[in-house]
Amino acid sequence: MKPAQRYLVAGLLVWVPVGITFLILKLIVDIMDQTLVLIPDAWRPEALLGFRIPGLGILLTGVVVFFTGMLAANLVGRRLFKLWDGILHRIPLVRSIYGGAKNFTEVLLGNTGQSFKQVVLVEYPRKGIYSIGFITGMDLAEVQMRTAEEVVCVFMPTTPNPTSGFIIMVPRRDLILLDMDVEAAVKMVVSLGVVVPRWDPQKAAELARLRPSP
Repeated sequence: MKPAQRYLVAGLLVWVPVGITFLILKLIVDIMDQTLVLIPDAWRPEALLGFRIPGLGILLTGVVVFFTGMLAANLVGRRLFKLWDGILHRIPLVRSIYGGAKNFTEVLLGNTGQSFKQVVLVEYPRKGIYSIGFITGMDLAEVQMRTAEEVVCVFMPTTPNPTSGFIIMVPRRDLILLDMDVEAAVKMVVSLGVVVPRWDPQKAAELARLRPSP
């Protein structure tokens, strides 16, 4: 590679990740700043200070989410949100989007078993070829009753977008448990396998003794 071309590529390797990070953070900040519409016009920073403060919506969003959680955690709040949930599930188009988003959020953020907390290696799409997956379910009800052996539901993410993918039912004995955490596995998927998490065999052996089997 010629020196000029090499320098150009090196510069792109520095600035492209910075630019993408900046654009994504700016998009998040701009979206959160939309929560400022909840404040009356006379009380908004633009009216009080005469200028806009970028990112102030992040603080307001955190406050709104926190108090929403407090409301949802008590008896009255649970009844109100159950009523709201029922209304959204009756709207034809909305119920499909809302239901899917709610189920995915509950699986991702909920503390239910091993869902999305264990990274595994599966021989897929054929023997001798391995793919990274995430355990999403173990109590498979009818699926379990109709199979000859105990199976586990595994989500297989696509590259470079790990939010899409498909599920496969894998016999428990065919799962290879990995020591990498979910965040490291997602980075590996997004980077097309370029970013490989570090692995300490001694630390992995210690964790294996403490970790319960799936």
